[in-house]
Parts: sequence; C-alpha cells; structure tokens
Amino acid sequence: MTKPASAAAGKADPCASLFSDSGSLAQDLVDAYMAVRSETERRTAPLTPEDQLIQSMPDASPAKWHRAHTTWFFEQFLLGQHCTGYKPFHPDYAYLFNSYYVSAGPRHARHQRGHLTRPGAGEITEYRRHVDAAVVRLFQETSERALAKIAPLVEVGLNHEQQHQELMLTDILHAFAQNPIPPAYDPSWTPPASTRTGDDWITLSEGIHTVGQSDDSFHFDNEKPAHRALVGPVKLARNLVTNAEWLAFMKDGGYSKPTLWLMDGFATLSNEGWVAPGHWREIDGEWQVMTLAGLKPLDPGAPVCHVSYYEADAFARWSGKHLPTEMEWEVAARGRHLNNAFGIVWQWTRSAYAPYPGYRAIEGALGEYNGKFMINQLVLRGSSLATPAGHSRLTYRNFFYPHHRWQFTGLRLADYDT
Repeated sequence: MTKPASAAAGKADPCASLFSDSGSLAQDLVDAYMAVRSETERRTAPLTPEDQLIQSMPDASPAKWHRAHTTWFFEQFLLGQHCTGYKPFHPDYAYLFNSYYVSAGPRHARHQRGHLTRPGAGEITEYRRHVDAAVVRLFQETSERALAKIAPLVEVGLNHEQQHQELMLTDILHAFAQNPIPPAYDPSWTPPASTRTGDDWITLSEGIHTVGQSDDSFHFDNEKPAHRALVGPVKLARNLVTNAEWLAFMKDGGYSKPTLWLMDGFATLSNEGWVAPGHWREIDGEWQVMTLAGLKPLDPGAPVCHVSYYEADAFARWSGKHLPTEMEWEVAARGRHLNNAFGIVWQWTRSAYAPYPGYRAIEGALGEYNGKFMINQLVLRGSSLATPAGHSRLTYRNFFYPHHRWQFTGLRLADYDT
C-alpha cells in the first residue's frame, strides 16, 4: 500500500495508490486518511462561507455539503459499524448528508442542498474534526488483524472523498461562471497545456485483449471482472481535440446543422441555447473561457473542455470520424500510445456505462455505489486537471449523462478507415 502523493490538482498519477508499507498498518492508515482529508480542506481554503453554500444547479452540490457528506460516509460506514459505542456527532446529519444510499436511510432532497444555511461552514469544520479524531483513535486502538479487515473500507472511503474533491472544483467553477462579474477560485491557477508530438494516430490491429482490473490494487467494483474483448482494427488520435479545432467546427455551423447531431442532442442544444462549449463567453468578438483562475482569453492550442457527449459526438461526425470505445481507449492507453491521457480532461467514449460480463455489486449499502447507475449514461476515461493525485488508473470508468458538460470533459477521435 502506498501513501498519498501531494494530491495537487492537475498532477494525477495513474500509477499511484493511497498507502505505503511502513511496517505499521495503523500508521499507514492514519497517514493516508489525514492526507486525503487535508486535501479536501486545502481545496476549500479559497472559498468564503457564502461560496460554500451556493448550489448553481441540481446536478451540482455546495462545497459545504461535499465536506459534510464525505465525513458522514466515514461516520456511517466506518465508525458506526466498527467503533463500539460511537455516537454520531449530530442526530440529524445522516438525513442532511446522505446522498443516494437508500439502504442507509432517508435523505434530504438533492436539489435543495443549497437551501441549508445551517449548519454553517464552521460547524462542518467541527464535524470533520470530530470524526477525524474518532477515526484516528480507531486506527490507533485497533489490532493489526482487525485493521486489515477494515482497510479496504477505508480505501473506498478515501477514494470516494477524492471523487468529491474533483466535484468541489467543477461545482464551484459552474457557480462562479454564473456570476456576471466572474470571480477566480485561485488567481494563480495554471491549467496544464496540451502538446502535439509524434504521429497523430496510433493503429490498433485486430486482436483480443484483456480489459478491466485484473490485480489486487484498489479499484471500484465497476472496473471488474477483467475480461477478454475484441478490439480493432482502429486508429486512435494520439492527441486531444483542441480549441482551435472546435472553433473551426463552430465556424462551419457545427451547432446549427441537425444532420450532425443525435436527435436528443439537437433537442438539448435547442432547449439550452448552446452555441459553444460550456463556460465560453464571446466578448467584443473574442472568445474567452471561465477557468478556476477566472475569465481568461481562449487558448487555441489547449484541449477543448466542458463539452457534452452530444457535442463530442457531433464534432466527431463533422470530422468524418468517431469517438473511441472505452475498450479501444484502454488498450491504447495501456500501450502508452496516447498523449495527455491523464490529468487534462476526461475523454468521452461511445461506450454505454453497463456492467462488465460477470459483474456483481458488493454486498450491503456500498453495493449502491456504482451498479445502480448502469443505465442511460456514457463512459469517460482518463482523468482531468482537477483529479487528485493517486486517483487515476487505466481501468477507471467515469460516467455521466450525455447532456452533462460542467465537468472537465473533452475528447479524442477514432477512425475505422484503417
């Protein structure tokens, strides 16, 4: 097991994991737990109490809620089940901060999370400190043998919190983007730049490949079982689609040609009034984009970001190409053929988010984590500039509905004319 890295956003390491072998499992758990929990607070630091309350749309959540929900997760599933005599910090927090775990009890409505002026941000800080102290005591006072049994649960909880660390940034960016006087989350934020090197395409010959998680390193249940899949022949773009390429799509009427769009996609475009990717603004004839550093001039060479699956699919059609399947992406990435596979933007695939052959959800409430969402969503692969270090891997299956675009989502192309 390995310790968390610095966990700086934009520096995700697809080969890292959360624990190291120091010889003391208790100390390893304490170090890993506190590093992840501290990263959440580091990401919260630039936000005012007012910033932490805002919920700019039903799909997003307030930063305060993210901080509390991840704390409830450890209180509910770790302390509540493995710490004898533990009493919850507050009797109503389970109702306020449960998300979708029906087995764990009733929940406050998702779209009303931004109405919770109380408890305040300071009270959530006290809640986090209370639970952190109890968790550390549990690690320090439990036998190594018993700790070995709960370590997998702790690792799930830490990876769960890392998911919410990314959501905190995407959600606050969406909120700030609604402000006509655009604020900056971090004025010094510098997004990673894309570079184009080498051949533009990699060819995958027809073959049968093992995909999915096949070893004992951490993974979510939706990444297994490993199985064999026929891949190719296909060519995958080594590089991500850029803003310059997207501008060409827009100039050619990409947002107004229904023949390029799926029917649901064109209906969404029409209803939402899309004329450009999310967070783009045209000011005095020039495109600017809302970033974590505030409103910035559009960089033509940077990867396009904040596009939905519908937009990605339309762009691929306009290009005379396709989106890759998640299997094609994984095989190409495993062979280290893709530039910027990690740490820039999540990349849409044309694969439906469905169970792998032989998939079984884990037992209990945590079985609700992934499996019940395997319908009507699409898979994204890689990771983004907001993904914490140690939270990326080749087999990771992110998933969103096709109209979603407030995440750091982009694309690369596939070509079957080999």
